[in-house]
Amino acid sequence: MFVESAPKGTKFRFLFLHLLPNLECVKLLYNIGISLYFLGARIAALFNHKAALFVAGRKGLLRTIQEKMRERGDRQTVWFHCSSVGEFEQARPLIERLRNIEPDMYIVLTFFSPSGYVLRRNYSYADAVFYLPMDTSRNVRRFLDAVSPSTAIFVKYEFWYNYLTMLKERGVRTYIISAIFRPGQIFFHWYGSFMRRVLRSYTTPFVQNEESRRLLAGIGVDNAVIAGDTRFDQVQSIYQHNDIHNEVMEAFISGHRAWVAGSTWDEDEYVISRSLDTVRDAKLILVPHEVHSSHIRRIRSMFSEYSVILYSECAGQDSGVRRSMAESADILVIDSVGMLSKIYKYGSFAYIGGGFSSSGIHNILEAAIYGCPVIFGPHYEKFQEAKDLISLGGAFSISSWEELRPLLEKWLHAPEQLERPSLVCTQYVESHLGASDKIMEHIFKKY
Repeated sequence: MFVESAPKGTKFRFLFLHLLPNLECVKLLYNIGISLYFLGARIAALFNHKAALFVAGRKGLLRTIQEKMRERGDRQTVWFHCSSVGEFEQARPLIERLRNIEPDMYIVLTFFSPSGYVLRRNYSYADAVFYLPMDTSRNVRRFLDAVSPSTAIFVKYEFWYNYLTMLKERGVRTYIISAIFRPGQIFFHWYGSFMRRVLRSYTTPFVQNEESRRLLAGIGVDNAVIAGDTRFDQVQSIYQHNDIHNEVMEAFISGHRAWVAGSTWDEDEYVISRSLDTVRDAKLILVPHEVHSSHIRRIRSMFSEYSVILYSECAGQDSGVRRSMAESADILVIDSVGMLSKIYKYGSFAYIGGGFSSSGIHNILEAAIYGCPVIFGPHYEKFQEAKDLISLGGAFSISSWEELRPLLEKWLHAPEQLERPSLVCTQYVESHLGASDKIMEHIFKKY
């Protein structure tokens, strides 16, 4: 009777909510979607290098996992899963603390994306590093049978239905760390009941802030713990152990003012290239997100009116030649991966890439810990630390090169203008330390 008399949109909503729990049609659609996603990746692999790595890395993957896990013996296993390298940096403080306090624990680390796996496949604190098998019921059963974790820890945005529901069915303690939730996510809409089941699979969700806890409580997930973001602990650790002196970097700067542009994409590099003409006396350390040869050629072309040198060109030379090459350059392009977090110490401030793409900015805390005020593009809404630092005066968002240019001029020609935003950045990071200790104490009951 209600369906017949209700408005059209309301009737659809009623039918959707009424039929879904009985038919499990969304679960079927989810599994089909996962299979189609992998099929799409296989097609994309014909044209895209990352997609090719994604597909090739999963060839014979479950057999590889089964063979590797035979080495474990009777050691207890903790499984960490990260989507990519950014999430790995959030898991890393926990992994390294766990290794130190429980050296016999068997630690399995998985990645969804090639960028994380390729960079960290030889990570010494983990006993085994794998790609994550696709989230189909069959794959998940085989993976969990092989790995048999006593504890599973997911990072930030990982909501795989089959993995999480099967972990719960098997009684495995399962957590998500450094999670952050926003009202626009599917969980908080009327059509999100299927995905709300995923959230109820976690033994404890560790969230970054009060808004996330409140949103979860509003849909009946009332076991969330506010622990903060473990990235703060990780960047602090990098800062404390960064006592390396890089001869190429120091020769390049050689008494000049310098700034760092980190994890840049095409749009970021265009904005920067249009803004440099009035600050030619300053040195730019450019760290592109992609370092393949075609992108490096594009950078050289975009900055053709400047003297550009690659890090790899300098690093292989003897000391005298290296210094001469580096000193004469205007822009040093870092064409090696894994260096960025330690390079920020050479800059007075930093430009963080990614803010002109829908995915958003890269890690700004790696720069902030060194007292580097940060600049980034307009897409930063998903990042609490970016919003916080903007409100405090330690970060600045720009939407065009016309807005970047005056900031460069002010900070490079009047460096005293950097004192307050620099202090804001260091104090902000220091005030948010400790998430890793809270989580370790809760999960493992000791630290």
